[in-house]
Amino acid sequence: MPDTATTANTREFEGITIPTPGKFRLDPAHTHAGFVARHMMVAKVRGRFSKLEGTIEIAENPLDSSVEVTIDASSINTNEEARDNHIRTADFLDVEHHPSITFKSTLVVPVGKGAFAVTGDLTIRGVTKPVTLDVTLEGVVQDPYGNQRIGFSAQTEIDRHDFGVNFGAVMDTGGAVVGKTIKIEIEAEAVRES
Repeated sequence: MPDTATTANTREFEGITIPTPGKFRLDPAHTHAGFVARHMMVAKVRGRFSKLEGTIEIAENPLDSSVEVTIDASSINTNEEARDNHIRTADFLDVEHHPSITFKSTLVVPVGKGAFAVTGDLTIRGVTKPVTLDVTLEGVVQDPYGNQRIGFSAQTEIDRHDFGVNFGAVMDTGGAVVGKTIKIEIEAEAVRES
């Protein structure tokens, strides 16, 4: 028998179950905002931001839904303290003058069952550029405490130079110490507030 509490707060959209209209808040304990950068042309460095907040507004027309996220840029963690401290400097994120990274969606387009292209304005170091995230709705559930939760994953790639992150150390053999293409990876969970 279906869970009536979950069923009452869901609906069908293009063959998938989505929430009814309302506001969801990101659960930081179950949300991962990370990135991957090439290092010395031979390896990848992975990092994440441990402090963030955000809201998702599910609209009556699902394609009018929106998301806003604010990340504490100083919460960078690549598992190497010296590297993290360098990333916080003006060479990279310049957190003294630009403490937050933000994303605010502007357009949602369905691209497959449970898949959406979410375009929005990404601001890093005070520079705002449009980016499109490839988003997958992972599911809608009722937790043991009676809260409705949604999960999704998202990814995109950006050119760090577009945002003024121009650190350009070059190796003796040629090639950049840090690649210019940054892959962004998000795994998120949000809880209904209204």
